[in-house]
Amino acid sequence: MEKVLLHICCAPCATYPVEELRSDGYEVMGYFYNPNIHPYSEFAKRKEWLEQYSKKIDLKVIFDENYNPVDYFKNISYREIRRCFICYQMRLEQAAHIAKKGKFDYFTTTLLVSKYQKHEVIREVGELIAQRYSIKFLYKDFREGFSETVKISKEMGMYRQQYCGCLYSEIERFAPKEIKNKIFS
Repeated sequence: MEKVLLHICCAPCATYPVEELRSDGYEVMGYFYNPNIHPYSEFAKRKEWLEQYSKKIDLKVIFDENYNPVDYFKNISYREIRRCFICYQMRLEQAAHIAKKGKFDYFTTTLLVSKYQKHEVIREVGELIAQRYSIKFLYKDFREGFSETVKISKEMGMYRQQYCGCLYSEIERFAPKEIKNKIFS
């Protein structure tokens, strides 16, 4: 059975990809690494709910306990327009490193379930990193399961965040239009 390391951003986004990968015959292990998440309380909620969910479905998960958004901000400073690319790169590079070290056959990410993420960018970044680490990036378009992730997470009473995780996505989601215009123009 081939092993895949699944980078996980949150429990709701893991629901469909984990089951899909398992049904495809992969042995799946999760990896929680998200230096982009802001504020800490958001990071803690996502981690807590993934811990609960992973126990329910018998999913082993490696939790990166280091909450250090400073690295994220250092990497995107003055490159905010490319922040998603940089964020994908940070998380997938770390996932590839762990996958290579753990002798996995593949690495992939739950980000691929979201209809809001930039799939072509994720795929490009994943494939570039795969070449660098000599490990395969498993691209699967999980978006067909997006509505199922919403349904499952609601049925299970999971905490379901309303933004991607970074400060910028929080502003895009919640700030009044005049503030968004000042920041993003």
